[in-house]
Amino acid sequence: AENQMKSERMRTELITNVSHDIKTPLTSIINYVDILQKSDDEEQRKACLEVLDRQSQRLKKLIGDLMDMSKASSGSMTVEITPTDVTEAVSQALGEFSDKLENADITAIFHHPDVQVEMFADGRLVWRVLSNLISNAIKYAMPGTRLFIDLRQDQEDVILSLKNISREPLTRSSDDLLERFVRGDSSRTTEGSGLGLNIAKSLMEVQRGKLELTLDGDVFKVDLYFPKAERS
Repeated sequence: AENQMKSERMRTELITNVSHDIKTPLTSIINYVDILQKSDDEEQRKACLEVLDRQSQRLKKLIGDLMDMSKASSGSMTVEITPTDVTEAVSQALGEFSDKLENADITAIFHHPDVQVEMFADGRLVWRVLSNLISNAIKYAMPGTRLFIDLRQDQEDVILSLKNISREPLTRSSDDLLERFVRGDSSRTTEGSGLGLNIAKSLMEVQRGKLELTLDGDVFKVDLYFPKAERS
């Protein structure tokens, strides 16, 4: 009965939240198109175009996230598993997000072995997972703190851990945060679809990997488990 009640609550939240997330940028686009059509002021028209560009990109990302979620859930996503250099994959992702991390006043610290570590994974999907998790830290981590990324391995797995301190108190459980359209900020004041963690979890599973989320006070930690690729 408890699981059924939770399922019903999550279903209701999903419908409510996706409607809100689509309606917000769409309403903004409609309003600014109306202003643009009526205005002869060049500065105002330029400002409107900037808002339209930002909101249309936001809507595009939401639709893209929905499609990724659907493909991952239905098993229709194409996956190409190959030996992948973990250090290189993380370094490339951090390079892509260096400006955004700097603007958010978040310092990324990557600890990894000096030797090459390879895992079985799809490089394209690894990028999507890391992109979602680093973006999550940029949105929700406390400014002036660090994003720690640690690479280790055991007999069977390559484990990549990402850890940061949340800007706001973490009032939801780890299970809730992995649900679709659930964000760390219950007020929903930040932009984003609330799909990032759920998509990352699904993308790990289609690669035969695993994502585990743990919360310790305001410390947010994600562990990614990939099958180890033994070098011949």
